[in-house]
Amino acid sequence: MTSLALAPPRILSPVLPIVAVVALLALPVAPGGEGGAGPADALSALAVLYCAIRVVRDRRRPLSRTAAVVLALPVLGLAVAAVGADSPGAGLTGMGRYLQVFVLVPAAVLLLVRDGADFRLLAWSLVALAGWQGAVGVHQYVTGTGASYQGEPIRAVGTFGAQDVMGMATVVSFGVVCAVGLALGSTPVRQRAIAAVCALALLLPLALSFSRGAWIATAVTCAVQLVLGGLRRALKVAATLTAAAVILVGGFGVGTAMLQERISSITQVTAAPDQSVTDRYSMWAAALGMWREQPLTGVGLKGFPEHRDAHASLALSAGSDTEGAGAAFVRQPLLSPHNMYLLVLAEQGLIGLLALAGGWLALLVCGVRRLVRVRQKGLGLEDCGLVACGLLVWQLTDFAYADIGGPSTVLTAVCLGLVAWWALAPSPGEATPR
Repeated sequence: MTSLALAPPRILSPVLPIVAVVALLALPVAPGGEGGAGPADALSALAVLYCAIRVVRDRRRPLSRTAAVVLALPVLGLAVAAVGADSPGAGLTGMGRYLQVFVLVPAAVLLLVRDGADFRLLAWSLVALAGWQGAVGVHQYVTGTGASYQGEPIRAVGTFGAQDVMGMATVVSFGVVCAVGLALGSTPVRQRAIAAVCALALLLPLALSFSRGAWIATAVTCAVQLVLGGLRRALKVAATLTAAAVILVGGFGVGTAMLQERISSITQVTAAPDQSVTDRYSMWAAALGMWREQPLTGVGLKGFPEHRDAHASLALSAGSDTEGAGAAFVRQPLLSPHNMYLLVLAEQGLIGLLALAGGWLALLVCGVRRLVRVRQKGLGLEDCGLVACGLLVWQLTDFAYADIGGPSTVLTAVCLGLVAWWALAPSPGEATPR
């Protein structure tokens, strides 16, 4: 009778609204859309409201002092940058987006996740979303219905469309990181085997995304996860991944020529860069120029597009060409530097960058420290720690090549929430203070 009475709370997990946010990202984006806020963003706002209602109903202190300080750090820089924006509307819009991604949704995930079971539920939902988007992406490559790449409609973009070519790559990368972390944990052998198979299967759509930034971030993250999971296991998994890559590329010839060309272009960013790399360098230089004018506070939220032309060199093109995956040819303007650190530095100055990066560094230190402590005590949560640390390492690495924007941005907020729970939530056995 007791087990039956306790079953419903476990089935109706409080993280189900966050799982629904992840599930909504499986829906196709309307062709030709602007790539802004979508249904998943709207549902994330409702999830934050649901979390607030639960906190008020339970009459408990929602966050520890450390968690409150770390999550509230970005607000300082955002408030200053919003005041300095070119218009009140731009300041409010930019502040709302930053608060959603880096404060509100992560705090909601932190409060809604109760234990390792809820954490794993969210991690597996990310793997499932990655599997769906990856399957759509592989079908696009095979049938020639993807986004245009070197004049051929073969780039795998999933349901995000040609105007968000990084969307599927981001989702699949998160799936790989979660699957690797789950496979390296101490859960039952069957679950670890399924996670390992998922990680290997997701490598194919990740390769077909032709996203150099996602490749680099995923490789760095998986290496870190393997080292944190143990050196002996790291060598075994590295041998398995190498064999799988040889079979996929060498045996089946999966995109051999184009993949090799794309991989080799990573080492040619200074010798013979293509136009996309030249544009990125030009926008990075423009961001640094904005920062030099306003080193402490930046040019204000949403200010990069307005100040870009005054600081960019003549090498910057007018925009990037996108077409395919159900969308007509569109010339997309370059409105961000595609580097989160430089974007924050340009728009929020040193105050904003130190606040944001300081919070991320605190999460990384607390997360790794808790992983070591849990492993020493044998609490059986190593998989959660490896997933959380991996997600943060991936995001920090990818931010050197990308910034927030597009429908998949809300997934970044969910992942930061998982990181925050692992790094800042009370340790197992500790009661939440009333």
